[in-house]
Amino acid sequence: MSALETAALTLGYGGSYVIEDLNLEIPEGRITVLVGSNGCGKSTLLRSLARLLKPVSGGILLDGDLVGSLSTKEIARRLAILPQGPIAPEGLTVSQLVKQGRYPHQSWLKQWSKEDEDVVQQALEATGLMDFAERTVDSLSGGQRQRAWIAMTLAQKTNIILLDEPTTYLDMTHQIDILDLLFELNEQENRTVVMVLHDLNLACRYAHHIVALYDKKIYAQGKPEDIVNARMVKDVFQMNCDIAEDPLFGTPMCIPHGKGRRINSKKQQSVLA
Repeated sequence: MSALETAALTLGYGGSYVIEDLNLEIPEGRITVLVGSNGCGKSTLLRSLARLLKPVSGGILLDGDLVGSLSTKEIARRLAILPQGPIAPEGLTVSQLVKQGRYPHQSWLKQWSKEDEDVVQQALEATGLMDFAERTVDSLSGGQRQRAWIAMTLAQKTNIILLDEPTTYLDMTHQIDILDLLFELNEQENRTVVMVLHDLNLACRYAHHIVALYDKKIYAQGKPEDIVNARMVKDVFQMNCDIAEDPLFGTPMCIPHGKGRRINSKKQQSVLA
């Protein structure tokens, strides 16, 4: 079953197409990761799924409804998006930021309620930010700040969460923390997660479904173990590599052919065996 899908979708800027005639189905209740080289249209596609970018042609369906026919508030009740590098107003506290996620559920008839307060507290707890609720967002570390933004998207209480490169600018520890958090949300709450990642190995570890974009279209999609191979990496990223099995997760692990310090062939063979 598809939570989000596109039909003959074409996207572009100023007459130049980035995505062309794309048919894509995002599986419900799974983690889908968009991968591809810089400029291939990953972020553009993600933005269009949230109706932040109008298609040149084609359509996008959200739970079977055309996105273009829905109001902005209705979309925000059903889908949350975290763009790359969001910026909070100076002096805004974590609690105030997370409360913004409840805006789509407010109206003249339905003002702030105990339910809203409970949802905000749950989002803070889920992201480990209860002790930082009264801290200003700009005083947090990069990883804590990213968690605060994710808490805001959680407060929207949508079944679908879109994230554009949520691990960018984070160190290795915080990258894993953020991805573990998203994985747990999917496992425990069955949230549909769609994100753009640059690190193919992390994509393979965390994704149930990978979509590789190349030349304005889908080059391949499916389970990581079914589509990630040396030929795919060569064609999509223009990089030679070997594919081994991740020793911890059993998922595909890309080992690039670089020009750094070489290891001897016997050791290389033992590592890849």
